[in-house]
Amino acid sequence: MKKGIIGKKIGMTQIFDEVGNVIPVTVIEAGPCVVAQKKTAENDGYDAVQLGFIDAKEKQLTKPMKGHFEKAGVGAKKHLKEFRLENAAAMNVGDVITADTFAAGEKVDVTGITKGRGYTGAIKRWNLHKLCATHGVGPIHRQSGSMGVIDPARIFKNKKMAGQYGNEQVTVLNLKVVKIDAERNLIAIKGAIPGAKNGIVFIRDSVKA
Repeated sequence: MKKGIIGKKIGMTQIFDEVGNVIPVTVIEAGPCVVAQKKTAENDGYDAVQLGFIDAKEKQLTKPMKGHFEKAGVGAKKHLKEFRLENAAAMNVGDVITADTFAAGEKVDVTGITKGRGYTGAIKRWNLHKLCATHGVGPIHRQSGSMGVIDPARIFKNKKMAGQYGNEQVTVLNLKVVKIDAERNLIAIKGAIPGAKNGIVFIRDSVKA
C-alpha cells in the first residue's frame, strides 16, 4: 500500500469532463489526517502508521485514549485507522496527510460501513425470486421456497434466509479519482461508495490497478 487516508462521505453529485460527458461522483472530505502512532519492524514486526481524523471532544475520549494521544503529543482525534504504507518508515508522529496525497486519474479502493436496513426478508436481503402470485398460490408471496429435503431432514448452513441486512464493512475496488480540491480537502470519486452521508470511509490506492 502506497497511500491511505481517512475521509467523510459528503454525498453524490455530477461533474462534466472536457468533452461534456456527465460523470456521477461521490464527494469525500479526506483529511487532514495526523500520524498518531508509528509502528516499526524492529518493535512491532512490520511498518505502519496510525492516522487520526476529526478532532475529538473531551467527553468522547476514554482515559486510555487520552493517554495514547498525550504520549504521541498530538491533538485527540475521533477516528483512528492503521495503514501499512510503503513509506511508513519515513513518516513521523505528528505528520499531516492531506487530500492532495492522491491525484486525479488514479485508481483507489474505498472501504465503508453500508447503510443498516434492519431485519429484512430473504427477497430484499438476497434478491430471491418471489413466489407465484396467481393460480391459487398464497397467502404468502414474499418468502423463499423450499428450505431443504427429507434426507438429511435439516437445513444446511449458509442457507439464504431472512436476517440482519446492511451495517457491514464493504470495500469497493478500482474506483477512479476524478477531481481533487486540495484547498477544501475534497476528493471526487467516480461512482457510488458504501455508507450513508457523513459516514467514515477509508481510501487507499487500488490493489488491482
